[in-house]
Amino acid sequence: MSTFTPKNILITGAAGFIASHVANRLIRNYPEYKIVVLDKLDYCSNLKNLLPSKASPNFKFVKGDIGSADLVNYLLITENIDTIMHFAAQTHVDNSFGNSFEFTKNNIYGTHVLLEACKNTGQIRRFIHVSTDEVYGETDEDAVVGNHEASQLLPTNPYSATKAGAEMLVMAYGRSYGLPVITTRGNNVYGPNQFPEKLIPKFILLAMRGKSLPIHGDGSNVRSYLYCEDVAEAFEVILHKGEVGHVYNIGTKKERRVIDVAKDICNLFSMDTDKSIQFVENRPFNDQRYFLDDQKLKNLGWSERTTWEEGLKKTIEWYTSNPNWWGDVSGALLPHPRMLMMPGGIERHSDGAEKYESGKSESAANSNQTKMVVPSPKTGPSPQKPAFKFLIYGRTGWIGGLLGKLCEKQGIPYEYGKGRLQDRSSLLADILAVKPTHVFNAAGVTGRPNVDWCESHKTETIRTNVAGTLTLADVCREHGLLVVNFATGCIFEYDAAHPEGSGIGFKEEDKPNFTGSFYSKTKAMVEELLKEYDNVCTLRVRMPISSDLNNPRNFITKITRYNKVVNIPNSMTILDELLPISIEMAKRNLRGIWNFTNPGVVSHNEILEMYKKYIDPDFKWTNFTLEEQAKVIIAPRSNNELDASKLKKEFPELLSIKESLIKNVFELNRKTPVA
Repeated sequence: MSTFTPKNILITGAAGFIASHVANRLIRNYPEYKIVVLDKLDYCSNLKNLLPSKASPNFKFVKGDIGSADLVNYLLITENIDTIMHFAAQTHVDNSFGNSFEFTKNNIYGTHVLLEACKNTGQIRRFIHVSTDEVYGETDEDAVVGNHEASQLLPTNPYSATKAGAEMLVMAYGRSYGLPVITTRGNNVYGPNQFPEKLIPKFILLAMRGKSLPIHGDGSNVRSYLYCEDVAEAFEVILHKGEVGHVYNIGTKKERRVIDVAKDICNLFSMDTDKSIQFVENRPFNDQRYFLDDQKLKNLGWSERTTWEEGLKKTIEWYTSNPNWWGDVSGALLPHPRMLMMPGGIERHSDGAEKYESGKSESAANSNQTKMVVPSPKTGPSPQKPAFKFLIYGRTGWIGGLLGKLCEKQGIPYEYGKGRLQDRSSLLADILAVKPTHVFNAAGVTGRPNVDWCESHKTETIRTNVAGTLTLADVCREHGLLVVNFATGCIFEYDAAHPEGSGIGFKEEDKPNFTGSFYSKTKAMVEELLKEYDNVCTLRVRMPISSDLNNPRNFITKITRYNKVVNIPNSMTILDELLPISIEMAKRNLRGIWNFTNPGVVSHNEILEMYKKYIDPDFKWTNFTLEEQAKVIIAPRSNNELDASKLKKEFPELLSIKESLIKNVFELNRKTPVA
């Protein structure tokens, strides 16, 4: 077996997690190698990760982006680079679902720039490309043999697709231009210095704070975990003994379910697993298992040294000793974090770090800096900037007006949006002027005075309810902003699986089945399209009621003024109780779809009985059937029960609809003496 001895190594992404361990190991073990590290200091990079190497004479740090061809060519020539170990990449799958273009730019284009520079300079003797086990796609649950290096690539998410694309470029440059390429595909890695968007450090930091550990889906997904020092040793072996043109899996046969990882961490922190584990909505797609055949690497002399118990214990000890290594990471600790990349520039410097940055390369890379924008909760207001600032659309609407009053009551700075939802440039102007932390959309067409209006004004209804809402979601996503979108539950009607009076409500994931009114059609349509936006919290409001019985939009006020009413049980929303909850949901950065109603149902007659009891003992009303109602309205009305258990679980204090009606509406408006 031939051995390769490098002289001048360029390591990309070396202020990141795995690459920093590799860089520190090579600098420590091989003082005769010159190690040049290149990193643009993205959100998950940290110069402190390279502190063990800072004083070493064979170490040089350069701040810059692999996407800058001029910088890469300059470095290869001036540093006489003969070996590249290419780690730099966007790697977090959750992020790729909401920000996939950034993955294409970093993972594919950045790799292409490096390869082209290698071809042009003609001096590279090894190009080690770091890929991932995810390029193989999902492994069968019952497979006893893992994917081997010649297995087909079947990526299932935007992240793994970009890594597979980069691999194709590496292979092509190896074959077309004779570049001496080697590719690695690794299992999950854990250990000190890892940015806490990843599962293990996230769970450790949450456990340190006494918070629950969120698990995607049911936690049955299986992953293989390798300790970072074992992986660094694997790269040391591949650098010296790997054969050009070959692929090497870096893996372990020891698999663990995500739920078991969470339980192990709970046990090490003496936490009650039943109370400390929280099951949350799954990713859009979550591979069940990745399993590798690592025999080829073992044949080079490598083997896993660190047991799971030992590695996890070391990792916990490091995080408890370095709780502030990454600064404020509250945004990364959310169940579904989204790190949205934006033009600008932010870096984490260790003390004196600027002393060993290359001035020339820094200026060359300035145009490629990126900024981390995280819609994360703040712990409290600072003198410079309030913890929260809301931008609200729907100033003249009922809910929009009430939201403004609630913000005033809670001391939350807010402004109403001036732009029209369908006018992108005006929304952008609002965001730049207000600089909000969250956006509330309470604007929309509901009809004047009711939904029948929408039947004869379909264009206006689509323009606002569909195009406008989507435009707002899109602009906000570009700016890393969460949108709390007030939607409707009037997109369902009782059916055979959800019969009236059964107590079986429609859940958040159920497909809308009511298209009787054009208003409901547009709302169902936009709700489906909004699923593509990970920065939206959709709140399905139903038959809203408030304590203001003079408001003509109040459901109680409406039915007390009708000549006749139907008598059907429905889910309803008590705004006095639920609108403050919507503000709390924004603060918690909750997202996805929520049935925004009080638990249970109440019928028209039950409400009118309460009205008679508390407000007007002489009140009388008459019922009519749905068939009779259809003769006096243009569009059918939706009648349904929504399952509010998801909201109740998040806010256990939420009252049932009848309790809330009495407490928040009728007791406050009581005109009859207390019995």
